[in-house]
Amino acid sequence: MFKVSVYGKGGIGKSTISANLSYGLSRTGKRILHVGCDPKHDSTRLLVGGEPIPTYAEKPTDPIIDAGNGISCLECGGAECGTGCAGKGMGLMFDSISDIEADYRICDVLGDVVCGGFSIPLRKGNVDAVILVTSGEFMSLYALNNLLRGIRNINDTACILGIVFNRRGDEGEEVPVRRFSEAVGLPILCDIPRSNLFKE
Repeated sequence: MFKVSVYGKGGIGKSTISANLSYGLSRTGKRILHVGCDPKHDSTRLLVGGEPIPTYAEKPTDPIIDAGNGISCLECGGAECGTGCAGKGMGLMFDSISDIEADYRICDVLGDVVCGGFSIPLRKGNVDAVILVTSGEFMSLYALNNLLRGIRNINDTACILGIVFNRRGDEGEEVPVRRFSEAVGLPILCDIPRSNLFKE
């Protein structure tokens, strides 16, 4: 199984990109395990007709949903806001899915904070490739810089594929993304223009 983790600031478009990556890979005949690693549990909605699915936190014995097209979906879920650690169940969930067979595992991970729980999909053995998603906004690039510092601390493999530039539509926003890309030595994998279709 080839394991991909998609990281970036909250609201930057990770779930849309991850879901489309899972769907695109499934169109090649591959079996996909799509894992939402965010307490909002909204990563799989584009793949299962718009409805939220039961999370691992709610249903740990049988949390996987068949989305068709060779895609299996799983949402970690987590504690309600203000009641506990959102990353606490991540380790348990990863242990429970270690024997699931698929060609690709796509993990959509909240990237504002690289705490112990949210860093699990970055650790050696849990990831083959990391995709970082950003816009040209300062806080989005700031979050990516924190992620890179975290990755350096926990995974010294060459696992980072590069950056997906998901545009907000601001004039000149490509300049800071290009400068960041050059400064950290990572390629811009693709440049996604602003589109009202994504909003809809």
